[in-house]
Amino acid sequence: MITEQNNSTETAQDEISLKELIQKVQEWIAYLITQWKLIIGIAALGGILGFTYASFQKPTYKAALTFALEEEKSGGGLGSAMGLASSFGIDLGSGAGGAFSGANLIELMKSRRLVEKTLLSPLTIEGKTISLADFYIQFTKMNKGWSEKPAMKNVNFPVNADRKKFSLQQDSVLKNLYLGLLKTNLTVSQKNKKVSILSIEVKSENETFSKAFTETLAKETSEYYVEIKSKKSKMNVEILQYQADSIRNELNGAITGVASATDNVFNLNSAMNVKRTTSARRQVDVQANTAILTQLVAQLEMAKVGLRKETPLLQVIDAPILPLEKEKVGRLKSLVLGGFLAGFLTVLYLVFGQLYRKMVA
Repeated sequence: MITEQNNSTETAQDEISLKELIQKVQEWIAYLITQWKLIIGIAALGGILGFTYASFQKPTYKAALTFALEEEKSGGGLGSAMGLASSFGIDLGSGAGGAFSGANLIELMKSRRLVEKTLLSPLTIEGKTISLADFYIQFTKMNKGWSEKPAMKNVNFPVNADRKKFSLQQDSVLKNLYLGLLKTNLTVSQKNKKVSILSIEVKSENETFSKAFTETLAKETSEYYVEIKSKKSKMNVEILQYQADSIRNELNGAITGVASATDNVFNLNSAMNVKRTTSARRQVDVQANTAILTQLVAQLEMAKVGLRKETPLLQVIDAPILPLEKEKVGRLKSLVLGGFLAGFLTVLYLVFGQLYRKMVA
């Protein structure tokens, strides 16, 4: 009996709580209805602001470039070739370094070094060649007001300028350009971790800049890879080429010396063998240089195979093509979204304001 009474009491309390909740909701609805003019007025104002923003907003152009990251594979004929090269004392390099693997490459492409190098690259506009940095500053009107500041008046970025000789103002502007591009314009991503396909996306208000910056960044990354990754292989090729050229010159000189010495002892008395020693020595030089040159040429070709193996890093799949994809918020969408947000925030303000007044009272 006691259990039945307790259950009845709990049911009655639940019913009372539900009724109170419904009453509270009805009270709040009634209160908001009394404020309908304010809510609708602010929602309309928000819609107008959204529509105005969409009307004056400049469109952005998105350039996208996808590429495959070339990965070295061990074994096979190439592994045998590298082993043969090692027997000659030649280092053809090893697998792709950590800086050029997967996620590390993404961060490398967004590094200040490569972004700044891209910004200082040349771009030809209407027959005039300027740097990408100067072009960006021009169409974004970033230099507005610089003429009034003596330190900023002549700040520009000539094509292929020496980065080490930049002034404090140039460094500051270039750093701001880098941070701005990284925050709002540049995106480097890997579509799927299971595949080595990456994409570069650049958005800006200028179609030419978006396309040029995307392509130049990919080019600068590839060149940086060649410069760093294959540095040892390039040195090997240059050294071997120099040695091969030197030995070839020595061989040509020895061959000429044999011919000259032979001419000098033509019809010489066979009993006078001392005169023939010069020709014999030259002949030995020819044979020795021929043997050395044969080995050097073989080593040089193997070194060139190793160097070719390491380039290029980026296999471009899809490059940006004009006209680029145009992005702009629609007026109707901005109108609806602006009105909804303004109305929703007004309702929240009224509800919390009413609760605060009740708590104070």
